[in-house]
Amino acid sequence: MLDLQSLPQTKERRYHIIWLTYCTHLKFFEDARQATRCILDNGRVPIVVGGTGLYLRWFIYGKPDVPKASPVITSEVNQELAELQRNDDWDTAVRLVVKAGDPKAQFLAVNDWYRLRRSLEIIKSSGSPPSAFRVPYDSFREQGECSVAEDSESSDMNTYSDGMEETSSSDLDYEFMCFFLSSHRLDLYRSIDYRCEDMLLGRDGLLSEAQWLLDTGLHPNSNSATKAIGYRQAMEYLQRCREQGGQSSAAEFYKFLFEFQKASRNFAKRQLTWFRNEKIYQWLDGSKPLETILSFINGAYHDWNGSLPVPEHLRMSRDISNRRDEKHLKSYRSRNRHFVKGEDCSHILNWISKTQR
Repeated sequence: MLDLQSLPQTKERRYHIIWLTYCTHLKFFEDARQATRCILDNGRVPIVVGGTGLYLRWFIYGKPDVPKASPVITSEVNQELAELQRNDDWDTAVRLVVKAGDPKAQFLAVNDWYRLRRSLEIIKSSGSPPSAFRVPYDSFREQGECSVAEDSESSDMNTYSDGMEETSSSDLDYEFMCFFLSSHRLDLYRSIDYRCEDMLLGRDGLLSEAQWLLDTGLHPNSNSATKAIGYRQAMEYLQRCREQGGQSSAAEFYKFLFEFQKASRNFAKRQLTWFRNEKIYQWLDGSKPLETILSFINGAYHDWNGSLPVPEHLRMSRDISNRRDEKHLKSYRSRNRHFVKGEDCSHILNWISKTQR
């Protein structure tokens, strides 16, 4: 596991299942549920923290009833798609999967080879496309929509209100309390930019981990780790430095930093869109003092009726932009606090000249 972006555990902070070199949705579901059972058996409460929406959806609602591919089928699918992926021939690969029996493959995000490969595995394992199988989340979502429609007819409720009551959890195998912490987008983007800068500071920063990945023979965008935001941009930057004999200008460094920050902000925007549609989460204002947030969550946990309302000062609307944000976001520019002038990155350029030849 790469330490920097995952904030590894300390003596005061015990984590579970973070030391995984590669984690599929299924493996995460199985390992996370096993860890949950162990924690509950020890009389403690599991706290699941993370930002990968689909993994959390599986954890809460359960895994889809799709067949697991045999090693033979997995090998067969890899052989069929390997050369197409090496040649970046995404369109031909999509046509192959559509012809095999999954017309929805054409709507996958470009270069989402994992889902394309999985679709072909499911077709070869069952003779049916992924859409033919039950997805637990979809059934809960449909129940929630029906419930809201009925409530609307009886009480003139025209819109969702923030809160977990929007999604019935009576049929789930655990009682989940879900919170989403955010802030106004302008403030969020500023904090993301600062976090990107912080990850480049120090001897063991992001560039050191990207160097290690390159030294192991990996290439940017070649697996889950090297596709990760931050690692991909850092690996591409160091790769260019190596091609130039271990040299980089300040302008090239700042271009890399700009791309890293922009990709991180875009990812945050996609996360907001995802969680805006996850009705089981209560939205809290993450800019408030940590003690205030934890006090409310602790109070909500001990409120056995599960009806503790979010106080006004902690409430965050799912539409977190305001007029001020909208105006400034149109012309948003990163405003660094560590890397401002050309000489601010001189120590990084010196490190590159010594290590990337």
